[in-house]
Amino acid sequence: MEAVPLEDFVRALDPASLPRVLRVCSGVYFQGSIYELSGNECCLSTGDLIKVTQVHLQKVICESLRKDQIMELAPNFQGHFSPLTGPQSYRTLEDLVTATNRSSKPLPIYFISTQSMAVKGIEVPENEPLILEAVEMHLGICCARCVLSTVAQKVILHLPLSQKGVFWEWKTGAPRTLLQALQDPALRNLPVTCPNLPWSSLILRPQYEVHAIMHMRRTTVKIPSTLEVDVEDVTDSSQHIHFIKPLLLSEVLAQQGPFPLLTEILEVPEGPPIFLSPWVGSLRKGQRLWIYGQASPPWRVLASSKGRKVPRHFIVSGFYQGKLRRRPREFPTAFDLLSTFQPGQSLRVVTTKDCEGEGEGNPEFASLAVGDRLEVLGSGQTYGAHDREMDVLVCQRLGDQAGEEECEEAENQERILLPLYFSGSFVEEMNDARRYSLADLTTQLSLPCEVKVVAKDTSHPADPLPSFPGLRLEEKIMEPFLVVSLDSEAGICFEIPPRWLDLTVVEVEGQPGQPTGPPPAATVEELTEAFYYRLRKLPACENQLPPPRPPKKQEGQKSREGSIKSSQVLGLEQSPLLPKHKMKTFPGFSKDSSNVYSQVTTAHKKGLKPTKANTWDSTVLSISPCGPDVVEWAEAEGS
Repeated sequence: MEAVPLEDFVRALDPASLPRVLRVCSGVYFQGSIYELSGNECCLSTGDLIKVTQVHLQKVICESLRKDQIMELAPNFQGHFSPLTGPQSYRTLEDLVTATNRSSKPLPIYFISTQSMAVKGIEVPENEPLILEAVEMHLGICCARCVLSTVAQKVILHLPLSQKGVFWEWKTGAPRTLLQALQDPALRNLPVTCPNLPWSSLILRPQYEVHAIMHMRRTTVKIPSTLEVDVEDVTDSSQHIHFIKPLLLSEVLAQQGPFPLLTEILEVPEGPPIFLSPWVGSLRKGQRLWIYGQASPPWRVLASSKGRKVPRHFIVSGFYQGKLRRRPREFPTAFDLLSTFQPGQSLRVVTTKDCEGEGEGNPEFASLAVGDRLEVLGSGQTYGAHDREMDVLVCQRLGDQAGEEECEEAENQERILLPLYFSGSFVEEMNDARRYSLADLTTQLSLPCEVKVVAKDTSHPADPLPSFPGLRLEEKIMEPFLVVSLDSEAGICFEIPPRWLDLTVVEVEGQPGQPTGPPPAATVEELTEAFYYRLRKLPACENQLPPPRPPKKQEGQKSREGSIKSSQVLGLEQSPLLPKHKMKTFPGFSKDSSNVYSQVTTAHKKGLKPTKANTWDSTVLSISPCGPDVVEWAEAEGS
């Protein structure tokens, strides 16, 4: 096949013959190294092969025969078009009229002149359709009465039958839809007429979008048919040509098979490594990679080591078979206690350092001593310094361990208030010696939580988790992984998360030595520190918002003793864990009650049982049934 313009090839293309392979004979290049323009391919090199798979009609340009007027039609245009064709030309109008009378054709008829004519100051352009309505005498001359239709008006012309030129008769064919008129090869570049358009005749010039496959292109390229490039159809001689289509690992995951799949790495994303694994970190272009499918289960747990100066970070598969035991959690502030508190779950802690409540702007705030046992009840609000509302943590002070049951049965338990920025030091009180699997632990307990690995995963001989005195399980992440292995090391499997490490690969033809099934993959991967902090910023890993700042000191007010420590970064005025609608849950306290807490604390330190004289008999703390974040004080009845 000879080279033809791409536009001509597409117009003559039969969609049923697709796909077709074309060779670019004269390439085109747009200045400025623009590779794609408006999503379309605009640069093709001479010698490129393209495999046309689909052709879509974008729009149709209607061009009047005057060549100075155009109109754009949508592909779904509902008008009908009739072809205007003629078998031969005539030298004079008399010849045209004689041929019409001889064939017994009724008037009117359509005809055009290939030469422009001037009739009494009126210019008749070439190729302008005329309608011959009748033959009559005009000013003593036998003339053809013709109608010239323009956009503005219709003009009556009397042309003498002796008028010389080259005239063509037009025969109106059967009406056709826009798509039928475009698909008829006999009407290509020939005039048609449409009663829905303002011109009596026009030429249709369609514009297509060509979808094609090119060598080493990951996606289908889109080429406008108007691109000024010549192509040659080489379909018959290109049966041996294989168009290599690169794939991303994310696309392999979406295809869901067939597995196993042998691929070759074409490109490794740039950037710092995400895992410290020697296998993942050594991936490079040219290596062959077996892909066995999606890892199961699809969830992972983010964990960090404890007990060392520099923590290490891991992502642990849900298939991890090691055994874990809970460890007591540590809470630096009252805000940390509140953020961990779950409705319906008991949270008891022990104070590990002395904390004075004075100087907080409110004399009612409690002082704590080493060994004090507290049970968290929820959140509330009270008045702080300068009668400002502030959020507090409401706790219940428990007795000694030996007399715990007696204290729980007492009618009046001591309730204490702690500002959320209260920088105490608390350790969770727990008696849980059970050995959990990772799946059971994440199902039965809320994260974050502290654990100790007491039995390693036997399927992972190099399991590093048992070597740490403790682990903090931070977040449960739903992320699909692919189980893969290097073709050179088919016995060693590892997992790759396509969203975080989206390799570009290509399927390798012929898969000799195809493995029957994947060997077990490592269930623990150590994260680089940079990727760990990047991962913590993702929406799936976002933790609670930072705690509120302490109230600002007024001029002349004593500064607090010690510094406020928090496990979170300070920066927000209100915790999202508190109710959105603030309720006045505590009445203002009188100055006479300023010594109540000091009396109770003194009695507690001396081992004395609190009496009604030094406890709040006039008020009872009630937790609203709507949730742990709403706390109300009401007058006690019968006390």
